[in-house]
Amino acid sequence: MKTHRIAVIPGDGIGPEVIREGIKVLDEVAVLDGGFGWEWEHFSWGCDDYNKTGRMMPSDGLEQLRGFDAIYFGAVGDKSVPDHVSVWELILPIRRQFQQYINLRPVKKLPGVQGPLSRSDDIDFVVIRENTEGEYANIGGGLNEATSEELVVQTNIFTRRGIERAARYAFKLAQTRRKRLMVATKSNAMNYSMPFWDRVIRQLALDYPDVQVEFAHVDALAAYFVLRPHTFDVVLASNLFGDILTDLGAAVVGGLGVAPSANINPERNFPSMFEPVHGSAPDIAGKGIANPIATIWTGVLMLESLGEQSAADKLMSAILSVMKSGTVLTPDLGGTDSTVDMGDAVRKAVRDIYDRSGV
Repeated sequence: MKTHRIAVIPGDGIGPEVIREGIKVLDEVAVLDGGFGWEWEHFSWGCDDYNKTGRMMPSDGLEQLRGFDAIYFGAVGDKSVPDHVSVWELILPIRRQFQQYINLRPVKKLPGVQGPLSRSDDIDFVVIRENTEGEYANIGGGLNEATSEELVVQTNIFTRRGIERAARYAFKLAQTRRKRLMVATKSNAMNYSMPFWDRVIRQLALDYPDVQVEFAHVDALAAYFVLRPHTFDVVLASNLFGDILTDLGAAVVGGLGVAPSANINPERNFPSMFEPVHGSAPDIAGKGIANPIATIWTGVLMLESLGEQSAADKLMSAILSVMKSGTVLTPDLGGTDSTVDMGDAVRKAVRDIYDRSGV
């Protein structure tokens, strides 16, 4: 039997609460499936560690993670640590050093979940965000700090290699879906980086004649996410644009509590990392009311990445079943149930699905 070694970083805020439910559900899936198992190793890295040691993770943290099959990540961020410190010293080094250049975020309307803007139940698309360069390239600096002459410079970095590998992933994904690719750009205002982005993707599109490609300026695209989200299939965006668009997409279909994501190294030279989108949510941390669906759905993405497609399909069916029934809802979805209640409901649905399948 295969054993998948997973590094678990619960992180800050609600991270430990939702990761706990995700692991319980994934353990249930493994027991019922019988074809694989889990070996979980927990790492207590995060803002608490930073306040004690001055580091978000140890100096050899990346080496500690390198040998795992995947990373299951909860959340990062606390008001006691500046955001640019907590993010740039934990999650972004993992994404960059492990060449997790694909950020994959499904935007899907779950049955029974009422989004504040969406009138259509037929919303099911995926955003592919270039995840290691672009606007988050960490190139810049400042002069004359704390004076009237202070200035800062932040430089975007776009490379042909970086654009091509993200675009190829998006084209290939579109080929397995409805064969439509929408590309976010801003070439009317960013007159060097975005025309280059557009040109590289248009050249690459010649290799995928079966995929219909359309370009839209990111501000118009944000409006389209609200007005006609049901028309999208795969959306490709740069690092910053993808970051913003995916949070908007999550809001359209019901909120960040139902938004999963994956940071993928397609070549599998390094572990990929799987995290819910919602962040640490310090306002509700410790109250036991955080929605674990995003984290559990993130577990579906991890199962798919590890080659456990049958188990992933059954777990996704369990999530859909719970949401469709509407009998268990956390406060963000208009209910009064707890984080544990929702996790238990998904575990029961998993058992029911495996029972029906005869496994």
